[in-house]
Amino acid sequence: MVKIKPFKGIRPPKGIAREVASRPYDVLNSAEAQAEAGEKSLLHIIKPEIDFSPIADEHSQQVYDKAVENFKKWKERGWLVQDKEDRYYIYAQTMEGRTQYGLVACCHFQDYLEGKIKKHELTRKDKEEDRMIHVRIQNANIEPVFFSYPHSDEIDKIVLGIVESKPAEYDFVTEDGFGHHFWTIDDKSVIERITNIFEKIPALYVADGHHRTAAAALVGEEKKKANPNHTGDEEYCYFLSVLFPDNQLKIIDYNRVVKDLNGLTAEELLAKLKEDFIVEAKGTEIYKPSALHNFSMYIGGTWYSLTAKEGTYNDDDPIGVLDVTILSNLVLDKLLGIKDLRTDKRIDFVGGIRGLGELKRRVDSGEMKVAFALYPVSMKQLIDIADTGNIMPPKTTWFEPKLRSGLVIHSLE
Repeated sequence: MVKIKPFKGIRPPKGIAREVASRPYDVLNSAEAQAEAGEKSLLHIIKPEIDFSPIADEHSQQVYDKAVENFKKWKERGWLVQDKEDRYYIYAQTMEGRTQYGLVACCHFQDYLEGKIKKHELTRKDKEEDRMIHVRIQNANIEPVFFSYPHSDEIDKIVLGIVESKPAEYDFVTEDGFGHHFWTIDDKSVIERITNIFEKIPALYVADGHHRTAAAALVGEEKKKANPNHTGDEEYCYFLSVLFPDNQLKIIDYNRVVKDLNGLTAEELLAKLKEDFIVEAKGTEIYKPSALHNFSMYIGGTWYSLTAKEGTYNDDDPIGVLDVTILSNLVLDKLLGIKDLRTDKRIDFVGGIRGLGELKRRVDSGEMKVAFALYPVSMKQLIDIADTGNIMPPKTTWFEPKLRSGLVIHSLE
């Protein structure tokens, strides 16, 4: 059973929420952040290297100092203000006519360390440490992590009741066309009921933000060890999360482009693919995978459908059933000689939000030789893998919309 709590959020006044809110730190580089950041943007706090000319090393001490300075300045200027009472919040996102409703809450670091908050990806120590530095220097979780939970009809009813009974605190559309809507929950009886319902939910699942989750938990563990009077209820035991019911989330495709054919000609590659796949030429019009175990490939100006033959995969294995596993084993490794997706410089990954036209563009430009599009992973597959203690191959899931940072911050004090 998981433990969550309300908190006194630090957040922008209603009139400037859109100006403060920003894309997450890891979806844009420093130059993009500098071009995108307005005067009040949270990017000055989460990517403070943009305040230097030329842009500074994001891991330098002067940049960390600037992060602390800017967070303090935003609070002094009234661009970020702390609520006086503990609250839960609702953060809803609308994309292409579909809205998902998340509960903003604080989760306990011990639940992550004990495996009640389940992951499906490996984390890297260097990235964990980078995120830990930001939590330590600010003594706050500036950006939330994105979790899912087994949906609860009662939570759905509570959320719907609030959404239908009061206007949103924030309600705006960003330049990508996604809607962001935010409500506060300040009724103490409702807050207590939400907390009690989650005590009966067996697990949470990390959807997006594995490194931020690990970093927050490790900082909590550090502070526990440094406090001889630790009780487990201190504010530093908790970290900022947005919890979405699993039946509202949609994972989109995460595709691959490869720089060369490992010494093969296009004709030789097509011939070898026919050993494990049913290969069908689809012409010049973009072809999108139609079902599990069906792939699209773009090479030499032509799209192809690749359907894995029976016996080349194992539907009873939570990892073996994944299309990323099939593609990695039968194509990337076997034919193209790509052994390690994490380190091989010959392969790159393209989030499905960019569309399959981006795959075509990168091959037509000559930058890449071949592109592969995959059918998206399902939430059921993700949960099965997390529940069995398995780890997905790299770059398997892509969630959209991304959470906007800066709508609410959690202080560890």
